[in-house]
Amino acid sequence: MKRLKRLIFNNRKLNIFFPLHFGKKLYFMDIFGKRLFGNKMLLQFIHSQHRLANFFKALIIPHWMIVGFLYIILGWYVTERAQAFDLTEDIQLHGFITQGYFLTSDNRIFGKSDEGGSFDYTEAGITGSWTPHSDFRFAAQVLFRRAGIGNNNDFELDFGLLDYTILSTVDYRLGVRLGRVKTPFGFYNETRDVLFTRPTILLPQSIYADAQRDLAMSSDSGFIYGEYRNDWGNLSLELGAGIPRGDSVDVELGILGDDFPGETYSELSYVGRLGYETQGGKFRMAITSARVDTRYDPKLLPPDDLLGGKDIFIPVIFSGQYNREKLSLTAEYAFRSVEATGFGSGFDRKMIGESYYLQAEYRFRQNWQFVLRYDVMYNDRNDKNGRKNEAKYGSPAHTWFAKDWTIGLRHYINPSFLIAAEYHSINGTAWIVPIQDNPDPFDLKRRWNLFALAVSYRF
Repeated sequence: MKRLKRLIFNNRKLNIFFPLHFGKKLYFMDIFGKRLFGNKMLLQFIHSQHRLANFFKALIIPHWMIVGFLYIILGWYVTERAQAFDLTEDIQLHGFITQGYFLTSDNRIFGKSDEGGSFDYTEAGITGSWTPHSDFRFAAQVLFRRAGIGNNNDFELDFGLLDYTILSTVDYRLGVRLGRVKTPFGFYNETRDVLFTRPTILLPQSIYADAQRDLAMSSDSGFIYGEYRNDWGNLSLELGAGIPRGDSVDVELGILGDDFPGETYSELSYVGRLGYETQGGKFRMAITSARVDTRYDPKLLPPDDLLGGKDIFIPVIFSGQYNREKLSLTAEYAFRSVEATGFGSGFDRKMIGESYYLQAEYRFRQNWQFVLRYDVMYNDRNDKNGRKNEAKYGSPAHTWFAKDWTIGLRHYINPSFLIAAEYHSINGTAWIVPIQDNPDPFDLKRRWNLFALAVSYRF
């Protein structure tokens, strides 16, 4: 707890961002209460804070986005709940925006988080859907993401698809999805962009690593899916084939560990997920498997570049969840086969990684939720302390594993507004993206702490 207090209360950037709490000794939740409008001292304080204006100017995101976000926050006081925009009976529009703050004792995540903290984490999306017929649905989402150096004000088509229901009865449903489709991967991958639909600000990195986010999020593909509903539960199956988004620098860094002159790209890959739930979701189970084929196209000759190689990634994930009114228990376990060939000596490797996490969510009041999680990742399950791979490849031993204890708290102000905070005590650096936010892996510290804070709005 002493480390957590030093990280938060001795932080100048955080004092600027939450002046009501730190500057005027008001309780944190007062910024969401009635005192906001009746406090003359607060109004005088806001007008006198030139630092606050300078802080907003320092942000990379456009001023109109900041102003719009502030108006959205203030809008909560005059509306109890925001609704989706129903443009017509067949067309709906949804959206969300999340602003995060990350502070670390050592190492960097999403910007210079070890230098007073980083606000370089913004996610915003607009989702539209059109249902011209009960069996046809078109849907797409445009995503804006800023997450440190790797995602610097990026706009992307997160997904855009046609969903066609071939057969639908009381007990059965069969359909296809075509286009850019979200990848069914574990419990959280398909909705990981929206803070409301994931348990913490940072998902368990052992399964949902941000270093491989682009490769895992969606693919230009075709899926066939089916559901069978009966008294004993619901059974679902999704099978797909397509081309993942493997042409980004993030993918190259995640696979090769450096930004080489050439480029990565994806070949035809496959994924499948079998799911089962019973008693209205009280028990949920799933098995996910995939075969992801990523290639490297060199631009120069060795030693200035690698040879043209391929990386075959085959994960298998077992997922389970138990839900009650106030308690949810979740666990996921994965073994990950990685075979990199053709790159040349020092890069070719074949190993099996291992990952798992155990998580408890407790809703102790109607709009409050507490989270406790233990998350473990081994890049090589035959070398869990990393010493053999350190001797073989030269990278520090702690870059081959990570063990993360997480405690988190979130408050649903109403169905449209959410504020979340969490603290991580981490041993190891396996899921830290090299080069971008941390140029020298030998400067990384094995034991480090992370504090994260985020505010999110959706309609």
